Amino acid sequence: AAKVLSDIGYKNVYTKIGDGFFGWQEHAPFDRIIVTCSPENVPQPLIDQLAEKGLMIIPVGERYQQMLYLLRKKNGKLEREALRPTLFVPMTGQAEDDRKIKSDPSNPSLVNGDFQQRPLASGDIPGWYYQRGLNWKSDSVAPSENFVEFENDTPGRPTQLLQGVPLDGRIVKRINLSAQVQTKSVRQGLDRNELPAVAIRFYDQSRNLLATQFLGPFQGTAKWREESRNFRVPQETREAIVAVGLFGATGVAAFDKIVVRPVGR
Repeated sequence: AAKVLSDIGYKNVYTKIGDGFFGWQEHAPFDRIIVTCSPENVPQPLIDQLAEKGLMIIPVGERYQQMLYLLRKKNGKLEREALRPTLFVPMTGQAEDDRKIKSDPSNPSLVNGDFQQRPLASGDIPGWYYQRGLNWKSDSVAPSENFVEFENDTPGRPTQLLQGVPLDGRIVKRINLSAQVQTKSVRQGLDRNELPAVAIRFYDQSRNLLATQFLGPFQGTAKWREESRNFRVPQETREAIVAVGLFGATGVAAFDKIVVRPVGR
């Protein structure tokens, strides 16, 4: 990192090898702090090192359920502004080991897969992140009344919603992925891979992609129906990402009651 910064001529950016949980006391106080991993709570050293009226951007929360916050320091205290749900890489070492709420990779499940929780003031869907091109809607004919609907009229434009889940392929050999789906006038995007689906992507401990499986893809117009499939979990899997959306297709696609559950150990 130091060599890259030097090569591109950044003279006012410095690198340090150490525990980010403790900040960089010898150069404090800081007007701005950006944290790019996800502690369970804001580390006290970073609070102490933030200058009065300073700002900090930090993702805080459980391993797979985090909120990106903007923090302002006023009169020595932090004021929090919740920005949106997000997923950052975890802390490493002792800070990660000391989490009070730990994920359970032997029992993967989704949060708010039936979309019963109302959107945040920002419009973001609780439990999910990196959303694009969707609306939260209610209709008595929908399986659980509340659902998310993606709409797109520009081929190739991405629309999506993601959620990470803990999953250990040494323990869980197979999983079931199911969802309720409704489509209207759906056509593929720029190529045949751009069609709505519910995807699950399996990652190893270094977050390398191992495999991707799908419910779908879906085309045309169809009323609400359940889609369900069982998939083998690669043994090297340590986490997974569930993604839903039009993925570049045009038309309207709605999703409800998205469920991940283990079916083999």
